[in-house]
Amino acid sequence: MGFEKDKASSSSHILQIPREDTPLLANTQHLSSPSKTFANVFIAVVGAGVLGLPYSFKKTGWVMGTLMLLSVATLTYYCMMLLVYSRRKLESHFKVAKISSFGDLGYAVCGSIGRCTVDAMIVLSQACFCISYLIFIANTLSHLFNYSVTNPSPKILGLSPKKVYIWSCFPFQLGLNSIPTLTHLAPLSIFADVVDLGAMGVVMVEDVLIFLKNRPILEAFGGFSVFFYGLGVSVYAFEGVGMVLPLEAEMKDKDKFGKILGLSMAFISLMYGSFGILGYFAFGEETKDIITTNLGRGLLSTLVQIGLCINLFFTFPLMMNPVYEVMERRFCEGRYCFWLRWIVVLVVTLVALMVPNFADFLSLVGSSVCIVLGFVLPALFHLIVFKKELGWPGLALDSALILMGAVLAVYGTYSSMLEIFGVKA
Repeated sequence: MGFEKDKASSSSHILQIPREDTPLLANTQHLSSPSKTFANVFIAVVGAGVLGLPYSFKKTGWVMGTLMLLSVATLTYYCMMLLVYSRRKLESHFKVAKISSFGDLGYAVCGSIGRCTVDAMIVLSQACFCISYLIFIANTLSHLFNYSVTNPSPKILGLSPKKVYIWSCFPFQLGLNSIPTLTHLAPLSIFADVVDLGAMGVVMVEDVLIFLKNRPILEAFGGFSVFFYGLGVSVYAFEGVGMVLPLEAEMKDKDKFGKILGLSMAFISLMYGSFGILGYFAFGEETKDIITTNLGRGLLSTLVQIGLCINLFFTFPLMMNPVYEVMERRFCEGRYCFWLRWIVVLVVTLVALMVPNFADFLSLVGSSVCIVLGFVLPALFHLIVFKKELGWPGLALDSALILMGAVLAVYGTYSSMLEIFGVKA
């Protein structure tokens, strides 16, 4: 194991910018209370992925989708606590530098290989989150302002509306992502979550009213063929593992962290399950990949959709900062490099242009990098740190998580790629 003092981490302090290990409500002068930690966990986990859950429930069936969501939430909580236990053991029994991030833990356990692996997964996951933002923005704006029953395939200057909107975002994102320090934009992350909650509330009320009126035919189980699709979307929706270690470090009474984390995950699971079920119950087989586009073009629904687009637009540079921090540290000796940032934004934009469906892409990201980050690496690090103390049951459980995560990641990625490109398995 690489139990050595660290000179740099996957969250270096060369640039004072929001990173994957920065609690959004952090206060460097005071440790967090239980209620503040609860809010931090909520902000770290809840994101745009929730908007794809009703479509996922349409594919998997509402009973299967709910069971899968609860199972993923339980496993995610368990693996988050594995990271916490591993950090506590290393800091209390070994002379290591303070472990403040997932990357620090990777280095402490496996040396440079551990950090490189975590860095790679963080770069991929954060970049993919931003790709999904562009897809959401373009598809939503296209639905609001371009598509109609009489004109199902509109063109703008010979291009599809989606491509026009994505390219329209590109120059503005170049500017936003060129700002070396984006600390003053951090409140937008909190504002985005408030808007997400408001949007969820509006959608759920509309769902109930529409369900009582229409009562569409519903399916409880979608079959094994869609299992990996639903799994990927569920894992994506709960992705927040990179925030666990800094959140636990910020808490005043660390002995209560596991309980607070569990309560927060339970609350989020209940909210996610309700949102997914109500969305599918309201529209049945007509449920779209972005549930807000099912609401039509009324004033309230239009304001909700535009608000979500604005928030994701400004959240984009914040979510990309962990990517820049890792890449600038590795390729530019930690110095700010605008041309590297521009290249990354261009690559993200080009990938977004090639992905047609929001929920399909969520499934791909969840099935690949999110499973590795959320399940495989926590179990692997815990196994290495506690291998002399676990006993056969503990060794078997960690090994099973690693093996299961690897298999799910490979086959889930394959299944999601088939779905994206419309190939029947």
